[in-house]
Amino acid sequence: MNNILSQVGYRVFYVWMRNAVSYRRFVFPTLIASIGEPLLYLVAIGFGLGSYLGLINGMPYLNFMAPGLIVSAIMFSATFECTYSSFVRMTIEKVYNAQLVTPVSVEEVIAGEILWGMTRGAISGIIMLAMLAAFGLAKGAWLAAYPLLWIFTGFFFASLSMVITSFARNFDFFTYYFQLFISPMFFFSGIFFPLDHFPPAVQMVAHFLPLTYAVNISRALIEGTVSARILLDLSALIIPGIIFFALALYRMKKRIVK
Repeated sequence: MNNILSQVGYRVFYVWMRNAVSYRRFVFPTLIASIGEPLLYLVAIGFGLGSYLGLINGMPYLNFMAPGLIVSAIMFSATFECTYSSFVRMTIEKVYNAQLVTPVSVEEVIAGEILWGMTRGAISGIIMLAMLAAFGLAKGAWLAAYPLLWIFTGFFFASLSMVITSFARNFDFFTYYFQLFISPMFFFSGIFFPLDHFPPAVQMVAHFLPLTYAVNISRALIEGTVSARILLDLSALIIPGIIFFALALYRMKKRIVK
């Protein structure tokens, strides 16, 4: 059993490695695209609008907003990688077809894709955290726990995005996903304003948005206000993430193997 699991792990790793090697050619453009929007919000809203606002929950507005930008960068990177990029590898470059003539199974290909999406999310998260630290907005002992947040947030959004990709027939399909789900979630997950400032109906919707829980965890780690609630927030990412991971394996196998 251990030998079988080891072989599966190696094959998933090789799928991941193929994407990592290919990524080296586009590392700078993709990094700029991944962190450009969160950085724009940090400067334009954090420094610009924030200078006109008072304290939010007892802290400067920039400090309030910064933790959410880290997990939003992870969300955008993992989502883009496992939607547009995965779709290109599957339908245009035919990478999946090439991998499947080797001993690699469909499940291992998709698991490797999700692992790579998690990696891309973690890269963006690391860069955003480094920039916030340079601004003096990220410090404290709990920052050492951030890799776990990168893993769980990336795992959730990479798995969910692969499920969406399994239904996609063209690139336009992803436009609806981004415009109707990802972008609204970015604005209504407590990144820019406390959720209790929204109308009750919006607050209720926000509690069903996964990014809300990632923002809660990120803010607790940076502020050093970690409590037992963080376990509930983690479970809101881990449990649905496992469900979407299993669904992604099933749906993609159904689509690829005909």
